[in-house]
This record gives sequence, structure tokens and C-alpha cells, in this order.
Amino acid sequence: MNPNCPRQPPPPQQSPTPPVKSAMSPPPCDALPTAANNIQPFLVLHKAAASSVPSSRSQRQIQTSQPSSPNRKSANRCRQPAGEECEDEGDSELYEQLRAEAFHRTWSKIQSTIDEVLRAINLKLFDQVLQWAKESFASAHAITKKHHTEVQQPYPLLTDVICRRIPTVFVLTKNAEFVDDITTFHDLAGHMKSNGCHIVKLSAAELSAKHGVGGCFRSLLGQLLSDVPDVADVSALASWYCEAENFDQPIIVIIDDLEQCSGDVLGEFVMMLSEWVFKIPVFFVMGIATTLDAPKKLLSSEALQRLEPCKLTLGSPSDRLNALVEAVLVKPCAGFCISHEVALFVRNYFFRHDGTITSFITALKLACSKHFSMEPLSFLCLGMVEEDSEEFWHDKLESLPQTIWKHAFDLPSNKNARNSCNMVEGLSRLLKSQKDWSSVLLCLYEAGRHDKVQLLDIFCEAASPDWQTENAPDSYLFASKVALLGVKSGSARRFIAQVMNTIRYLPTEILLHVLEVWSIHLKGMSEINDRVKELRSKGCGADSVRAKRKSTANTGNGVVLINEEAAALLQDVIRKYLVPAECLPFHEIVCFKNVDILRSALIGNPRRMIQLDLLRSQSHLKCSCCSRSGAAVSGSLHDTSILCSLAQEYGDMINLHDWYTAFEGIIKSTNSKAKGKSCSSPSKKKKKSNPTPLEGDGMIQARFCSAVTEMQVTGLVRMPSKRRPDLVQRIAFGP
Repeated sequence: MNPNCPRQPPPPQQSPTPPVKSAMSPPPCDALPTAANNIQPFLVLHKAAASSVPSSRSQRQIQTSQPSSPNRKSANRCRQPAGEECEDEGDSELYEQLRAEAFHRTWSKIQSTIDEVLRAINLKLFDQVLQWAKESFASAHAITKKHHTEVQQPYPLLTDVICRRIPTVFVLTKNAEFVDDITTFHDLAGHMKSNGCHIVKLSAAELSAKHGVGGCFRSLLGQLLSDVPDVADVSALASWYCEAENFDQPIIVIIDDLEQCSGDVLGEFVMMLSEWVFKIPVFFVMGIATTLDAPKKLLSSEALQRLEPCKLTLGSPSDRLNALVEAVLVKPCAGFCISHEVALFVRNYFFRHDGTITSFITALKLACSKHFSMEPLSFLCLGMVEEDSEEFWHDKLESLPQTIWKHAFDLPSNKNARNSCNMVEGLSRLLKSQKDWSSVLLCLYEAGRHDKVQLLDIFCEAASPDWQTENAPDSYLFASKVALLGVKSGSARRFIAQVMNTIRYLPTEILLHVLEVWSIHLKGMSEINDRVKELRSKGCGADSVRAKRKSTANTGNGVVLINEEAAALLQDVIRKYLVPAECLPFHEIVCFKNVDILRSALIGNPRRMIQLDLLRSQSHLKCSCCSRSGAAVSGSLHDTSILCSLAQEYGDMINLHDWYTAFEGIIKSTNSKAKGKSCSSPSKKKKKSNPTPLEGDGMIQARFCSAVTEMQVTGLVRMPSKRRPDLVQRIAFGP
């Protein structure tokens, strides 16, 4: 322990800053008399019992969070000026706000990284489309050089069909779901527009039979002209194009989803524009999700003859996923990481949704939000990307309240830490180990990509906490040999073992390139980097030996030794530095592990979640009148919550009469308690009061019917049938 670091957990009396008020939090201890008139959001779902509290001015104050229990001690607990409960609530609100801010900062970094990666992947395609547009425009000018005054002159009849062909590029996206293509074509439009092209974006809905060619062309004019004429025809477009600021630039029409368009409408649209392409350079960019044969199935032969096709292909979803995993999960871009089980679920979720990148981003964002909402110390994640991480952690840990310190000491991965210095040291080791783990993982992927091994597969395997126990040399070599023999049983088929076998048989040229990339990834490990440089120097003179190996088939050559040395080096690095985050102290602060919550949120059982929310509504509302009622159902709950709680006492069928009788008893019991409180309330000065009238049977029946209808709408119960009008059937079971 560092003697210059005397930081200890602060006593429970201290609080870092005053609590921040929240609309969903309970009222403060010193609530003003007008607080009862403020309409808070939760009052729509929750009717707290009204109670009167005597004050020095003998004014009745109604507090929405006051318990309905007549226990004076519990009612006065929140009025203590320095009570521990108020300070705990203030600390909880403060650190809840800190976690929310940390989540927004973390996810903004992840989202910006995702945008940059996807933009960099698409930039190559965007440049190809731009180059195609420039070449097509130059070819059109080479045929004839038009002046802008000639555009509106009568069009000469042309018999040559080549002069009426519209340059068209078909972009194969390979996405089963269109959701990934929305961003791609939006960025493409911005890229083309920034380089001087006129851009028109048409959706599949605009090219439908409902709108026809007229509606489609009107949409085209609306995106180019400031004032669309009543009669939309090509002459209006020609008039706009002959203006000096619009002339000499091509018009790019982007159709992002060709296969969803109406073939007849699109074909007629192509035929109409092809008659003017000689004077108005209109080019098409069409997105295709399945195969490049889709235009032949959609358009007529006459419309296809009016197109001059060019075919381009977007990067595959697996390539984009590998780039995202490397930038977001492998490299420490935001300090947040996921566990082995969560990574397996995210991978399966990605492939289950036809490989859409949007599904991967959705799962990752939900995991991030769940982590920051559930882990009290998750706001310390921001220190993983700070320049001075230790100083950041020291500042945050100095003011932790006692309850959060207790949580930190009780973390399963915490062994010996009992003060802030120990925690900072543990977090620093976690940060360094994560950087080393990322470097080794990238080295594995660099070698495995030559055998078509995906980065997410290696990531899932390297993140497993069982990998640390299985990483002994004997067991690893055994698994490697089994994988080499092609055995397909269970744990023997490991991707890291496949990478090791790939290294042993890489050609010299490829191996030297792999070693060069390794030296970049292992820049922070000087000892390992020196061994990599030594291998590179040995491999530079091995080309001649490789030629001898091909002619003599002698496996004892120096080339084989270099491959074996590279494999042995990587194996040694794996054993020392490939330590999963789940094996390190305090990993719970930065690593999300609860795969069950993520699964239920993404795949989920909506009826079960609705029922759980209704049964535990007091935990969400944070009210005191319901939380202190014990196992009994409080009448201040929302009517639907009361009925849902009462329904748990029945089987698959609920008797309506018994259900209503229990509901009526709870409502009337609450009303009688409120009336008794108001009558027995002490007051020094007698004043005229207007007591709240008790609800009649008709009002209670109306509330009951409304609550049952809500349960039917949410799918929790099925209404009575004609045969059994006195029974309601339950649909959702279990807590």
C-alpha cells in the first residue's frame, strides 16, 4: 500500500454534492406546501393516499409520497434535517445522474466510432461511383458539345438507340434487410453532392403503382426546382437545367431499393428520361440487395435496352462487422466491454437477423445502457479513456458514499482492495491488461484472416474466462493437433487453434507481411517486438530456401523453422497476455455480463415484462406509501396494478365476482383510512374543511371495468365468453 495515499472510505454522513431533483424521484424532505399541486409524470399512473400533516401555521399539506400508514415514526422520518435516509436518497440520485451522463458520453464515442468506420468502408465505393459519374458525363460531352441555350430547343428524332441509353450503376449491397442500406445511400448522396453533382433520391414508395410516373417525376422536380409547376413535364426540368448555375453538372437519381419498386412505373420512368438524356445528363444509381440479375426480372427488355449498366459491389456484412468489432470491442475506444456470454449472444443475434449491422449496433447499445443502469460504479468507465486515468479515479473515489463503497468491496472479483488506492491500482492493471489483450487478439486476427477466420469468432473465444484455465501448453498443443486432423467435436474446434495451424503453413511472403503487422500491434511490448523483428530478419533471406523446399519436399528446411518459431512466439504471447477481462479484479465496473437481461430485452417476452412492471410498480415509482405496505396490496397503487396483483391468487380462470369483491375491499379500506386520518388529525385552530367524498359503488365498478380492459389490451387476460360470462381467462402466468 502506498503510504502517501491515505484515502479511506468516507463516513456515511458525507455527501459529495447536493442531490439533484428528478421528476421520477420521491419528493424532497423539505417539500414546499405547493408541492401537492405540481402534476408529476407518475401521478398519471399512481394515486397516492392523501394525508394531512399539522404544521406551525396549521395549514394542511398533502405530500404525494407520504405513507398511508398511521405510524408517526415512519411518517416523520423524512422530515429529519440530517437523516441518513434522506442522504442515501440524495446520494442515489446523484450517482444515478453520474451514470446517465457516463452512458451518454460513452455511447456518443462508440456511435461516432461506428460512423467513422462505416464511412471509411463505404468511401471506396463512393469514390468509384463519383469516378463513374465523371467518366459518363465526359462521354456524353464527347458525343456532342451542347450550349445551355440548345437544351430547350425541339428535340431531333434519333434512330440510334445508343444515344438514348442512360448510364446506370447497380450497387450490390448483399443485405437481406434494407435497414443497413438507408445510411449507406444517404452518405452516398452527401458525397456526390459535395462534389458538385445534382442529387435526387427516390424511394420505392414513390416508384409505386399508387403514385405512378407523374408522382415520381413530380418528386424529382420537387427536389431540384424551388417552384414546381402545376403541369410537371420534362420541359420544366430542361428549363431549370439550362440556367447557368445548374448547367454542366450531371443529375444523379439514387434509387436505394430497386427490388421494391414497381417494374411498370420504373420502366416508364426510364423510357421518358431516355428521350432527353442526349440533352439533360440524368444518370441512375440503383441499389440491389440480392443478385445483379434483379433488373432483368423487374424491367421489360425495352426498358433494359435504354440503360447502360455498370456493376459495383459494396463490402460484405462480415467485412463491416469485423471492422466494427475491431474498432469498438477490441480497441479501447470508450472503456466499455462485454463478457464472453454476451459476445456469443450478440454474434448469434447478428446472424439470426440476416447479418444486419443495425441489429449488432442495437444489441451493443442496449448492453451498454443496461450496464450503466445496473452497475453502481459504472461511471468509472470514463477513466479507461482519460489521459490521466489514475487521477480521474482518485477524484471520483474520494467522495464515494458508504453504500457504494460497500458495493465495491463486495464485488466478486475484488480480493484485497479496501481503500481507494487499492481500487486505483486494480483498475490500472485492468486497463493495461485490456490493452495487451487487444494487441494479441489483433495479431491472431491478422494471421487468421488468411484462412477466412472472422474476428468476432476469435473475440468470443478469447473473451472466455475458461480460456485462461485451458491455456496450458499441453492442452493447447493437443487441441491444436486435434483441430489439424479435422475433428469436429465440441471444444476441439477452436478458432485460435485454427490460427496457429494457419501460421505453420503460410508462405514466406505472407508470413513476412503478418510479422510486419504484428510489430505494429505489439508496439507497446518492447520485448515481444524485438523477437518479432528478429523473425522478420530471418525471413528476409528465406525465399531461396522456400524454392528448394518446393523441389526437394524436405520438411527440415529453415523456412519451416521460421513458421514454427512464429507459431511458438504467438503461443507464448497468448499464454502471457491473452487474459480475458472476466479474470481480472474490478472487471464488473467496465464489463457487462448479464446476458439474460439483454436476451429478454431484445428477444423478450412482452407480456411477462408488462406483468412484472405492474407487480413491481412501486419500485419504479419510488413511492413510500406502497413500499411500506409489506405483502398487502396497497390501495394507492394504480387500478391495473391492484388487479394484476390480485390475479396472482387465481389459476388460469378468474371469477369476476370474487375479483371485483377483493378490488372493492381494497379501495374502500383505503378510503376509510383516509377519512379516519382526516377526522382524527389534531389542529389548534378549527377551520372549515371540505373532506373528500367517498367513492360510490358506481365509480368503483367503472374503475374496475377500465382496469380489466387495460389488462385485456396488454394481453394479460382474455374477456369472458358467452358460455362462461362470469370467468376471465389468464394468459400470462408466473412472476
